[in-house]
Amino acid sequence: MKDLNQALGKETIDTYNTGESKGRGESHSLNYQKLGHDLMSIDELGVMDGSKCILQLRGVRPFLSNQYDLTKHPNYKLTAGYDKKNEFDIEKFLKQGLKLRPEDQYEVVNVG
Repeated sequence: MKDLNQALGKETIDTYNTGESKGRGESHSLNYQKLGHDLMSIDELGVMDGSKCILQLRGVRPFLSNQYDLTKHPNYKLTAGYDKKNEFDIEKFLKQGLKLRPEDQYEVVNVG
């Protein structure tokens, strides 16, 4: 969450304060400050509503958005969320290994 907090960055808040003091003569002052405030603190990110997400698009500052309901996607039936048989099994994939066939063409490269 710290990475996301840093990616969101800070927003600058400009504040102006005026002051007036009276003594022998009147004195006026103007105080200008720039304050940095996290757009979303780590605590705010941790308790963010589950129906919301932070959307990041190239060329646009990250923004808060409603999450898309995946169950409404036309290809939802192809996901593991719909049917466990669609789940990718990494163990099964790694056990397959590389199967060489005589009719395949290969290029041998010496490294070193």
